[in-house]
Amino acid sequence: MNDTIINQPVLVLNENYLPLNICRVRRAVVLVLVGKAEVVENGRGYFAASSGSYEIPSVIRLIYLVRKHSHPRKMTKLEIFNRDKYTCQYCGKEGKELTLDHVIPRRRKGEHTWENIVAACIPCNRRKAGRTPSEAGMPLLRQPRAPGNIGFYIPYQYLRAREEWQKYLPHAR
Repeated sequence: MNDTIINQPVLVLNENYLPLNICRVRRAVVLVLVGKAEVVENGRGYFAASSGSYEIPSVIRLIYLVRKHSHPRKMTKLEIFNRDKYTCQYCGKEGKELTLDHVIPRRRKGEHTWENIVAACIPCNRRKAGRTPSEAGMPLLRQPRAPGNIGFYIPYQYLRAREEWQKYLPHAR
């Protein structure tokens, strides 16, 4: 297998078909070969090894149940950007050049919570300044809220990356 293939992401499902995490092809192939997982979706073809031809997995399922305790997500810049899908919540522009904006400004007793912070592009953040969205005439595209506690985190760039993953991912984010 070449280096680019072995580093591709693979969705790992628990025994009950719920998403558990993401690993790389190399790890997924090892889990399948030692009998700890099975290939559910083959979205990439096959590779040849001295012992035969094997599927390059896109989705694997563990053959045993892993019990995970769900912990509330920490509010970080990356988590806010992922929740808002790397989209400015004022103008709708997508991209990586984003900042965080307090809907109710901190100087007006706005709290540093999931419900008061949104992703904003730099021009919108400057335009809004220390005002509320209504004062600035800049309505929010979506009301900010804390993400659901599904016990599984999937980075936004992977949500659209693999068509075959879609049926296994919770879409209520």
